[in-house]
This record gives sequence, C-alpha cells and structure tokens, in this order.
Amino acid sequence: MSLPSRPLVAIVDTGRSNAASLMAALERAGASTSLTTDPAVVRAAAFAVLPGVGAFGPVADRLRSMGVDAALGERIERGAPTLGACLGMQLFFDSSEESPGARGIGAIPGVITAYGPGVRSPQFGWNRISSPAGASAVESAAAGGPSGGGAFAYFANSFKLDEAPQGWMAATAIYGAPFVAAIERGPVLLCQFHPELSGSWGQTLLELWLARGVAASTFARPAPMLAASFGKPAGGALPGQPGVAGRHIPRIIPCLDVAGGRVVKGVRFEELRDSGDPAELAARYEAEGADELVILDITAGVDGKDTAVGTVRAVRSRIGVPLCVGGGIRRLEDAERVLRAGADKVSLNSMAFRNPALLSEIAREFGRQCCVVAIDATRRGASPQADGIPLVVLDAGRTVTDTPVDEWIRRAVDAGAGEILLTSRDRDGTRSGYDLELLRSAVEAAPGTPVIASGGAASPEQILDGLRAGADAALLAGALHDGSLTIGTIKNHLRRNGVEAR
Repeated sequence: MSLPSRPLVAIVDTGRSNAASLMAALERAGASTSLTTDPAVVRAAAFAVLPGVGAFGPVADRLRSMGVDAALGERIERGAPTLGACLGMQLFFDSSEESPGARGIGAIPGVITAYGPGVRSPQFGWNRISSPAGASAVESAAAGGPSGGGAFAYFANSFKLDEAPQGWMAATAIYGAPFVAAIERGPVLLCQFHPELSGSWGQTLLELWLARGVAASTFARPAPMLAASFGKPAGGALPGQPGVAGRHIPRIIPCLDVAGGRVVKGVRFEELRDSGDPAELAARYEAEGADELVILDITAGVDGKDTAVGTVRAVRSRIGVPLCVGGGIRRLEDAERVLRAGADKVSLNSMAFRNPALLSEIAREFGRQCCVVAIDATRRGASPQADGIPLVVLDAGRTVTDTPVDEWIRRAVDAGAGEILLTSRDRDGTRSGYDLELLRSAVEAAPGTPVIASGGAASPEQILDGLRAGADAALLAGALHDGSLTIGTIKNHLRRNGVEAR
C-alpha cells in the first residue's frame, strides 16, 4: 500500500517502551517517525502514537508531568489520527486495577480490569481476534487474516478492557472470557495487542491506519482499518482456541546464536560453524511463519563485551514479530540500550543467576513480559553422585553449578522472570529431541510461567513431543539453518495432530 508522501508520525517517548519496534514497522509502512516528549509537538502532529510497555500508574504520571496527557486527550476529542498499543490503549481510559488510585488520561470513560482467577496472567503470546457482528468497518478491511476465521495478533498484557465504549467499533478476543482487543472511531485506533509485532497482518493494519489518516485530512471517504477476513463473530469460541483455556497458540521460535556479527551453530555449545547473516535469516524465518525470534550474543557475556546493538537494529528493521535478545546484559542500562535498539524482551542467563536483583530491577522497570531467564541444564554433574540430576550450567556451558534446575526456576520466577528459556546442553545440536523429563519438571516448577523448550529438536515429531510435555514454545536453530526442516513443515504437522498453529 503506497501513501502519497511519507507522513511524519510523532511517537511519545515514555522512557519505557518498545518504541524502536513501532518506529521500524511504521517506516516499513511508508511513514517517517520521531520520538518526542513535547506536548506541543504531540498536539500538532498529523499522526501520533502512544506505545505501551510498563505499568499504568508510573507511565500515566510521567505523561502528566510532561503535559502530554492533555495533548493526547485533545487528539481523541477532535478525532485526530492517533494510535495506542497495549498499555498505550489502556492509558486513554479513566483508571486501571493495576495501579489503584492512579488517574489515566481520561479521554474515554472506562476502567481497565485484571484477568479473573484461574487464568494465566500475563496473557503472553498469539491469540485470535474477531469482530462483532454488524461492525462493517471492522469486517470489511483489506484481506490479511488467516484461513479458518479471525486474525492472529500478539498480546503481552495482564489487564484488559471488558466492554467497548459507546460509539466505538470493536474487535474482540477470548482469554478466559471475551475482552476488547481493539477499538476504532474515525482515524483513532487503540489496540490491546501490539500491531507492530503482529506479523504481516499487523503491518497491514498500520498501513490502513496511515491511509485512513491521510483520507481524513483530505475529506475523502475513509477506508476501514481493522483488517478483514474475520470469519467468526465474537462471543463464540473458535475450535481449539487456546485463549478459552488461558493458554496460547504454541510458538515456533528460530534462535540466532550470534558471534562476531554472524549466526553460528555447533554441538553442545562447541565446534561453532558459520550459518549466515542475522538480518537475512531473520527476514527469511518471518516469511516462513516464525512466531518470534531470539538473538543470543553467545560471546558477549563470557567475554565481558556489550551486546551487538547494530545486529539488533538490523534485524528489527527487517521483521515485524517479537524479538528477544540476550548476551552481555549486566546492568539495567544494558537492557535499556538493547530495548531501544529494537528488542521487545531481554534474556538473562549467567548474570541473572549470579545477580537476581538485576532481574528484579529489569522486571520492575520494563515489566515481567520483557524479562526472560535463559537456563542451560546438564545431567552431567561434577561428581558421579550428581549425574542424572538436572543442574544449572553457566558461562556458555563452561561452568557446572550444584544448583538443581527446578530450584533456580522457582527463584527466578520469584525475582521477576516472565518466561523461562530452557536449554538442555546435553541435547544441544544432537538432533535427538528435547529432554522431555527436564521440560515436565520445569513446567511443574513454574506453574503459570511460559516455558520455551530448547536443545536437540530437529523434527516435527520431536517438537510436538516438547509441546505435549508442557512447553509453550519450541526453539530451534541448526535444523532450520541448514534447511533440513522448515517452519511450514512443523506447523503443518502440528495442525494434523490437532494443535492449532498460526
């Protein structure tokens, strides 16, 4: 979709957002972008975006201290092209149960509520969204939803809006119970999901928002925004829809182990060989259907170097799905630098084990959804008596501790981990399948916390085994890099065995 010019989009700099992901997506859609904290700029901008990462109260207070809250409220009142994503949607309402007593922008009446008991929170991953019957603007946008009804969007939220405000069209989703996934009125679009991380469908939605804003400015008939092909009305659960049970569609995650700006892969963390350019591989994997990507700078942590942010920027410029980055994150400032370069999550391994306070600090500043703890495990202990017990391994496999994996998982979750990336060092690169007993133990140790299976998978059958063992996502590298396995093959196998895939 081409625009008559490159419209300038002002993105509010909240200091704690994934603005780089939004900027990259909007620039791919044909816009130019700038970060700002100036209320005059926000008020006058042709397009404005309020991104969303962080907690409701602190971010609302930050907006108010800058005077940006009033400028954003005025935009809603006069119907100026405005986009809010995730927390950026919630902040336009009166208040949230996340921060009792805190005031939102108050441009739209309503209260943001928590998910009910028995539902895993945060909602963390891909979910279907569908439109209510009769909402023509929601149902008639450009094609882009998957076959079978609905469109997939990426969510990372613990709080939600239960009912659409009067006068707004809404798309809905189900997670335990129906909730509002997005609302639109004129050129204002507020999404509980992250459109910038929702793949090609989310990219189309951003293009439609820009086109509608341009049409509104020329008094042309506005095009609808929320993308189409919603084959099922809201309120009726789709067969196998994971949101009903409080779980998500399993994710297939390619991992790019990076050293010296190149992707490498070995066996049991050794004998590394070159596997290609990170940005090129990332773009290829997204096109093949990757649900997320992980970049691990495997030498930064051990060598005391900073994470290669140039690699992060290059990958982010090419992809529109969530990106997790690990390696070399030793301080809060390191995490912030990586997030500003385009990561949506940060992964900590050895440093989290040695300094759990850093894990807590990152979770407090950026939210648990941003905080992944990577755990390498081995059953080969320092003594024969320890063999068979999964133990934590540090320093890219060089240091075996005497700490059982399940014990560290419980401590990590208490410290702030929102997700566990669990790798069997013994299986890594062997193509012998995941350590299923290790996986089951990890899932039991962290009820309610997503676990990503890693280390050893090279066939669709092995990946399905890992998901059936309780993993929320499957991470793999070598078999994808050499072409012996494709994401499409994996997802087709899952569907044939009754597992929904995006």
